[in-house]
Amino acid sequence: MIAITLDNFQQVVLEESKSKLVLVTFWAQQVPESIELRDKLAAKVAPFTEQVVMATVDCQTEQQIAQQFGIQGLPTAILIKDGQPIDGLSGPQTDETIATFLEKHLPKPEDILLVQAQTALTESNLTDAKAAIIQAYQLDNERADIKLTLIDVYIQTGKIPEAQTLLDSIMMVDQDSYYQALLAKLELASQAANSPEIQALEAELTKTPNNIEVQHQLAAQYSQVNRHEDALKMLFRLMQAGDVETKDKSKELFLDVLKALADGDALATKYRRKLYTLMY
Repeated sequence: MIAITLDNFQQVVLEESKSKLVLVTFWAQQVPESIELRDKLAAKVAPFTEQVVMATVDCQTEQQIAQQFGIQGLPTAILIKDGQPIDGLSGPQTDETIATFLEKHLPKPEDILLVQAQTALTESNLTDAKAAIIQAYQLDNERADIKLTLIDVYIQTGKIPEAQTLLDSIMMVDQDSYYQALLAKLELASQAANSPEIQALEAELTKTPNNIEVQHQLAAQYSQVNRHEDALKMLFRLMQAGDVETKDKSKELFLDVLKALADGDALATKYRRKLYTLMY
């Protein structure tokens, strides 16, 4: 909490409120209800330091500031944006009224998760981006901005069918420039996932379904275009049924594909368990 004084008034109330909400609580030692409201509000906004500045005014020592705000009684709290009051509370408050007041202005959990995912994407941190955006999608699976970010993650992690299905659900009103960019990225990813090299190997495998070398080459190609599950399925089958040499080579490639997946990836976890079961 920032204690507002005449020295920092302009910085906190005017400058800080240009980029964040500033929640000012007015209190006095002789009014216990004002201290209670101050502390409850502080606890409620503590997780939102990126969005809200919590400030306090001691009305005993800063009477001029209290007068400037036109405070008539305690407890009182005022929410400020761009230097102007936009909402407030006056009088004793229950937990329910405090929650209702804050819910109108604080970001929802999915908003925070979306920002985290977008930030992680700009930093090429796909693991954190995926974890955050999936949580956001679980909280609200109708919002277009959340869907579009999840599509971006799907494309970058090779989940082309999932990306296509979600992209098809975007309403026309939400088909903005980000949507158009993802549409182009998805087309390129789809082409790469079904490249001429892969098509040729798949055709060869159709002719000679027991050709181990072709299966190894195809699994490697799948992995290179993020079709990791296709690669793992193929290699796992070879590890189950092949001779010792085939099993060893297949296991080596299998582990290489797993290494290409991000830490904590659900697909990696699934196939590590399958490998453990097969070995033990």
